[in-house]
Amino acid sequence: MAIDHVDLPGWDHVYSGKVRDLYRSPEHPDRVLMVASDRVSAYDHLLEPPIPGKGELLTSLSVWWFGQLADTPNHLATAAEASAVPASVAARSMLVKTLDMYPIECVVRGYLSGSGWLEYQATQSVCGIALPAGLADGDRLPQPIFTPAWKAPLGEHDENISFERTVEIVGEDIAVALRDASLRIFTQASDIAEARGVILADTKFEFGDDAGTLTLGDEVLTSDSSRYWDAAVYASGDRTASFDKQIVRNWLSANWDKTGTPPELPADIVAQTAARYGELIARLTS
Repeated sequence: MAIDHVDLPGWDHVYSGKVRDLYRSPEHPDRVLMVASDRVSAYDHLLEPPIPGKGELLTSLSVWWFGQLADTPNHLATAAEASAVPASVAARSMLVKTLDMYPIECVVRGYLSGSGWLEYQATQSVCGIALPAGLADGDRLPQPIFTPAWKAPLGEHDENISFERTVEIVGEDIAVALRDASLRIFTQASDIAEARGVILADTKFEFGDDAGTLTLGDEVLTSDSSRYWDAAVYASGDRTASFDKQIVRNWLSANWDKTGTPPELPADIVAQTAARYGELIARLTS
């Protein structure tokens, strides 16, 4: 399906991904305007219809987390600079500094789930990290682990890699810095979430270089980049109720064979997904 974007006076559209649109302005040559859409994707397909309010919710959550992680340099422009953002998209936009981004998705897992669970079943390890025998889907790991992925060129799938492969790609000093920063931020964020009755099961960070400073970029700790669970529901034994688009994935798995064009999402699935996004930000930020 074609990706639509809004025209913004004074800003040139330069790229659209599955979820976000990027703009540049001649008046702000070292800045990029990231506009989060309401688009939703799953299994490498854009879906219809979009999730109402999703762009604003994800942006608000990212900005909130950047504030909680104030001891970590990030790519947000100053508040004075952000006044240049068009009012029509301000609630779902971040004006950010341009960074020399590292081609590594810095995934941290505190619990065994998703692709990590699948890999563990086959190898008893995740990204080359050996794990104890007998773990079950959703189990908490003895300690968080850094399981990076290589960011493949546009149109290709990202590839889970070992830390040793990360060293080959970016060098040992940067690889160590990426790992250590990712684990530190994950631990800090996990403590904040747990105090609010929410489990941060796993997430991904992206970093870049800003004049020699390792800087946190992209979105951070949102429902699209992280797996969150309700701690009380998890304690009751249900390890499937996450605060993200898992509702969409579950419906697609039951109603689509992953060939051809995916079916349109029913109104109740759209509403449930929007409610889960909204519930997470309310739980974390209130």
